[in-house]
Amino acid sequence: MRQRSPLLFIALSTLIWFSACSKTTSGPTTTSVPATPNGSPATTGPVSSVSFVRASASEVQIPGGGSAEATVRVTMQSGYHINANPASDSYLRATELTVQTADGVSVAFVTYPTAITKTFSFAKKPLAVYEGEAVIKVTLKAANSAPKGQRSFAAKLNVQACDDQVCYAPGRIDLSIPVTVK
Repeated sequence: MRQRSPLLFIALSTLIWFSACSKTTSGPTTTSVPATPNGSPATTGPVSSVSFVRASASEVQIPGGGSAEATVRVTMQSGYHINANPASDSYLRATELTVQTADGVSVAFVTYPTAITKTFSFAKKPLAVYEGEAVIKVTLKAANSAPKGQRSFAAKLNVQACDDQVCYAPGRIDLSIPVTVK
């Protein structure tokens, strides 16, 4: 019996030491979110697609009774991509931009960039994606009766980001498109 006691003591001591040194987590995984476009500090929270994607809109000037093109720049962190529009498969969420207009201004159409096709370990077939930076173009029309002046229209960009292993929960980025009707 005495011969087993030192071995038992060493085994239990080692087990206690390893359990004290190991880090266990429960709940959702968190990561640092990059700084926002306006430079505010990064925050932490559940990992979702918006953790890896940023978007900004350019100002657009529209003549009364005419049309003009606004651009929305979508930037993905290195090592990540977003699904193209249209998405390659029904289980993937396509990148989609919606713009809420008013006061005689309307959306004529939205043009998505040409996708690249890549193969990933989590998919059986190649997928159509955007990487790095993608530019979405929004053609806006102003009626002759549209009030002149500056305004901003709310826009929502729905994205699903993925790395080379997995896709993350889809997310929405709220942005504003500054418009001046001349």
